[in-house]
Amino acid sequence: MLEAVKGVQGKKVINFLLNNAIIILLVAISIVVGILRPSFFSTLTASNLMRNTAARFIIALGVSGCLITRGTDLSAGRSVGLAACIAATFMQRSDYASKVYPNMGDVNILLVLLGVVLVAVMFGAINGTVISFLNVPPFIATLGMQTIIYGICLVFTGAQPIGGFREVYTNVASGSLFGITVLPYLAIISAVCGVIMWFVYNKTAHGKYLYAIGGNENAAEVNGINTRRTKIIIYATAGAMYGLAGFLLGGKAGGTSVNLGWGYELEAIAGCTIGGVSTNGGVGRVSGILVGVLVFELLRIAMQFMGVEPSYTYIVQGLVIVLAVAVDMRKYVAKK
Repeated sequence: MLEAVKGVQGKKVINFLLNNAIIILLVAISIVVGILRPSFFSTLTASNLMRNTAARFIIALGVSGCLITRGTDLSAGRSVGLAACIAATFMQRSDYASKVYPNMGDVNILLVLLGVVLVAVMFGAINGTVISFLNVPPFIATLGMQTIIYGICLVFTGAQPIGGFREVYTNVASGSLFGITVLPYLAIISAVCGVIMWFVYNKTAHGKYLYAIGGNENAAEVNGINTRRTKIIIYATAGAMYGLAGFLLGGKAGGTSVNLGWGYELEAIAGCTIGGVSTNGGVGRVSGILVGVLVFELLRIAMQFMGVEPSYTYIVQGLVIVLAVAVDMRKYVAKK
């Protein structure tokens, strides 16, 4: 009897270690790096971690809804880049020599934010419509949209970098609440987005529909869920997240170009996967997404502190992604 109990407890411990292997590994790495590089544990590092994670977390929130419904969104990064370029164009200083529209006066920052979000929502809604009504696989539909948006961004910017931002714009990305280093505006904005998305996923009918579609789309339709409309809302919401993230990243970078946002969709998908959003659909939590994105960024910062050549960072991140998906598949197979 005692041996049976020990066997059950042993299996629980093993399952816990396997299910949280990446998080445990990263915590261990952080402790080692902190011992070898004492400056790693500092308010500056914490502030940089939050600033770098904030926009990526917002992008991952957008992608998560697509993944939960067994879809994806490869246009996320380019949507972020287009939003940043549009925001940059309207947030340039009046006295900037290379201003895109020299005769245009200062536009209210909230109007600019609303404009870039609406543009991104439009592209997201088109993605959802193509996927829902034309039955184009999400991978192909969003891949095509990725190319379209990149082309539009090239035409819009003339492939030229945009800089010379007004202080009110850069302060949103670089400032902090009450001047406290560990309370950057970026982190606060991303936290608000996280709370809103948590509420949507867990307390609204739309959230229930989202998980139902990811679990079994045919069953969801039989139960009266308008899957087409729900998917359009999901991809439009994702677009809103990309628009906001692009607006913030433009101010954070201090300058934009068509290359801003390149590859961010892959980082977002990786962060979601590491955070427990199942590649098989129907599973995913906002808290897990945050952990996944934090793990990704913490890994990058830890390697920088250890002086690892940046090229190797991509190799390690790729291995982490494969490991995360392997763990996810193991849990999926175990349930069958």
